[in-house]
Amino acid sequence: MDADLNFYFDPVCPFAWMTSKWVRLVAAQRDYAVDWRFISLRIVNEGVDYAAQFPPEYEAGHTAGLRLLRVAARVRAEHGRDAVGDFYAALGERVFETEAQGDWAAGENRDTPEFLAPALAAAGLPATLVAALDDADQDALIRAETEEALALTGRDVGTPILHVEPPQGTAFFGPVISRLPSPEDAVALWDHVVGLARFPGFTELKRSLRERPQLPAFGVVAGAVGQQEDWHGGSRRQHG
Repeated sequence: MDADLNFYFDPVCPFAWMTSKWVRLVAAQRDYAVDWRFISLRIVNEGVDYAAQFPPEYEAGHTAGLRLLRVAARVRAEHGRDAVGDFYAALGERVFETEAQGDWAAGENRDTPEFLAPALAAAGLPATLVAALDDADQDALIRAETEEALALTGRDVGTPILHVEPPQGTAFFGPVISRLPSPEDAVALWDHVVGLARFPGFTELKRSLRERPQLPAFGVVAGAVGQQEDWHGGSRRQHG
């Protein structure tokens, strides 16, 4: 697949989901081909003491992301690379675009056959793919793509990672956005971000005060002005 953009995602990361929605707006207007690739927050953080460094729900959430990526890997192997984008879109709708029941961050029921089956159906994929949740044979591929993504940016990042015009083009973590821009603003934002990232001397632009993602799973209405806060549901490697 000759892609204009490689998008590395973990399906439990809300910021990867929000960025993916923005990228889809841009891709539709620029006729970009996107290759949806894998980065696992559970693998990124495998050397970390979850109990000492994270809120209690993060280990379960990251583990759920790895199990869902196993399904994505099987989707690619059996149905092609384009089907991964359809699967991620359907899964993200299930995870983030409905009001949370229980604690979303715990990954509660997100990596069960009962939760996954409707997303597979919405993507036009067979229900038998739920068996891949337990297919640890997919982990080697997921680990390889995780390492591929981190080799592009350095290791002290999270999800998503974007690689523009691969294999020689620029790559970067993020951008982390908490709300979806309009279709018109989406393209302008894209041009600004990519233009900045293409400067060889650029390293980082950051602010830590952020609003909650404007997603129903967080109880936030899209389009509302969110309260700025030091919110740590974020996407650095220790969160996501």
